[in-house]
Amino acid sequence: MIEEREKELRKIRDDIFRCQKCSLYKERIYPVVGEGNHQAKIIFVGEAPGLQESKTGRPFCGAAGKVLDKLLESVNLKREDVYIANLLKDRPPENRDPLPSEINVCTPFLERQIEAIKPRVICPLGRYSMKFLMEKFGLKDNVQPIGKIHGQVFEIKNLFQKIIIIPLYHPAVTLYNSNMEGVLKKDFQLLKKYAE
Repeated sequence: MIEEREKELRKIRDDIFRCQKCSLYKERIYPVVGEGNHQAKIIFVGEAPGLQESKTGRPFCGAAGKVLDKLLESVNLKREDVYIANLLKDRPPENRDPLPSEINVCTPFLERQIEAIKPRVICPLGRYSMKFLMEKFGLKDNVQPIGKIHGQVFEIKNLFQKIIIIPLYHPAVTLYNSNMEGVLKKDFQLLKKYAE
């Protein structure tokens, strides 16, 4: 089972490295596949890599990543305990928002990652990943602005397992507004019970 999972995740990685389905690959330094525990109970899904991420191929390795690390520590989690990915695997120019066409092309990779890892909890970080994941898991009617919906727990039962979706603010929000750190810390407390 674990061997199959590793094989599938390697195949996804290779497919991402080969992908040229949208123009983002032209600016690619490294695609940002995702990283962390392949048996993770919790997956975090950001929106798109920034410049630092593109240079290293690692998700959340810049300033927002330091915030994410602190938030994980606040609930006794480490990066090695969770899996971190993005909707887009390549950086949009000038860190602009993801385009719908890019989301359509790139999210099948994310769907395959979620399917392979089989997490208990998926935490979209920010409005684009929240909208995509909630629609994907049949929660379209629950989609609201992130300011209203952050920290709410949505439970989905599919054929094989129960999945929890907890939309969260993107950690970068604290870089522009330090008052948001307390809000994010409070929301992260919800993860404690799923981390065991």
